[in-house]
Amino acid sequence: MKAVLCSELSGPAALTFADLPAPEPGPGEVVVDVAFAALNFFDTLITAGRYQTKPALPFSPGGEMAGVVAKVGDGVEGVRPGDRVAAYLGYGACREQVVVRAEALTPVPDALPLDKAAGIIITYGTTLHALADRGELKPGETLAVLGASGGVGLAAVEIGKRLGARVIACASSADKLAFARERGADEGVDYAREDLKLRLKELTDGRGVDVVYDPVGGDATEAAVRALAWRGRLLVIGFAAGDIPKLPLNLPMLKGADVRGVFWGAHTEKEPDAHRAELARIFAWAAEGAISAHVDAVLPLSDTADAIGRIARREARGKILVRA
Repeated sequence: MKAVLCSELSGPAALTFADLPAPEPGPGEVVVDVAFAALNFFDTLITAGRYQTKPALPFSPGGEMAGVVAKVGDGVEGVRPGDRVAAYLGYGACREQVVVRAEALTPVPDALPLDKAAGIIITYGTTLHALADRGELKPGETLAVLGASGGVGLAAVEIGKRLGARVIACASSADKLAFARERGADEGVDYAREDLKLRLKELTDGRGVDVVYDPVGGDATEAAVRALAWRGRLLVIGFAAGDIPKLPLNLPMLKGADVRGVFWGAHTEKEPDAHRAELARIFAWAAEGAISAHVDAVLPLSDTADAIGRIARREARGKILVRA
């Protein structure tokens, strides 16, 4: 079995391609032939030892995948060889076969191709939990999405529209904004050229935005908070800019605003029933074509380092996959 291995925490350039013994399922476990593994921004961090999850070395990157069940272990019910499935693993998906607990698998509808299924769980799962649960986004409210052309940003644009919001895409170039508009954004702000706070205020006639979806961090966070409406909500998703911002706390005080953390990984563990219901909703939307589950590029498994590099350089529009 071929596998991509991280044996030292010096970033994706140090990844190696190796042969490993084929895995066998234990009780309650399933072996899946991986068709596609999906990569995310945190793969740039976990391979450098800068993510909150720190697997024992060596490990494979790739937090999610889709494929076909090859073997089932003792005690497994409701899953059979040949079933099309997807799963969130946290890490370890960049290999030809993976072992997964049966209860962690999500069935993939026949109408949904496995490449699209591979990259749905983390970005759309994070986003539905963020907007509907943590953000309490309501129809008619205004949502500003930072980093709107990346994986989670694109998901926020699409799910925000699905939930009935007016969506303002915020990104660092005109072509990225055009891409977000193609996916449903109503307005756009180029924060590489425009003042983010002023433009968000202008686009809301001075009222401000109700919800900010922020996977970027850095300087953009404070500017977006200054553009919040009364009782607005900042959703802290991540820090793709590299800097964790330090907010002046008088800003949320003066606006009666909330700063709400979104830790989707913990949500999946602590609230599994809600997580499963969210995934069922997302996979149904994807099968119907109501969300795009857009795949930007598919690379060979051996090119995993290059795939992660594209994400680090912010070249991805939607998901980057590797084919096992």
